[in-house]
Amino acid sequence: MTVAPGGGRRGRGRPATAERVEGRPGTRDRILASARAEFAARGYDKASIRAIARGAEVDPALVHHYFGSKEQVFEAALETAFAPVIGAPDQFAAEGSAHVGEQMTRFVLGVWENPATREPVLAVVRSAMNNETAARIFRQMITRHLLSRLAREVRLPDADVRVQLAVAQLVGTAMLRYVIKVEPLASADPEELVARLAPVVQHHLTGDAPPGDG
Repeated sequence: MTVAPGGGRRGRGRPATAERVEGRPGTRDRILASARAEFAARGYDKASIRAIARGAEVDPALVHHYFGSKEQVFEAALETAFAPVIGAPDQFAAEGSAHVGEQMTRFVLGVWENPATREPVLAVVRSAMNNETAARIFRQMITRHLLSRLAREVRLPDADVRVQLAVAQLVGTAMLRYVIKVEPLASADPEELVARLAPVVQHHLTGDAPPGDG
């Protein structure tokens, strides 16, 4: 243990800059914002703790102090980016199943239409598409926070398949519209998309199963 300037004690291996920054309001949020930007710009493979720290104006040791490894930083960045999505199953359950297709479609498109929520989501999705570690973290989080919880609300024997098909319909649309930007889908009116997608999503979730299924 060494004595830091001013008489305080500093743990071995902890840089003095970490001490000066750790108590600064918003430090953790700045690290997460920098991580999302770094993963978006460089992908999971090329992103580094050092670059994330530089973007947040902190010492790399402080990134490790808050989050641990790069994998753990990515997971934390992913959870903050998808925070609006995590509460969705509770909202759908409270409003009932009769219009869940429209509710779910509007919710997902709303996340992508809003730049404040679209950019963080886009950042982590791009990383997940190009790296198996990132994809595994993404898959685990989506399954735990969204798919499994939605399946419990569907309450049908094939609920897992139903939910995955509904989500695939919306994720596929989002990828074509917001990531690949295929026309005319990319410039279509959101209300038109809701009108076209909601009945399909509703059918996946609550419609009759195909003949002979189950």
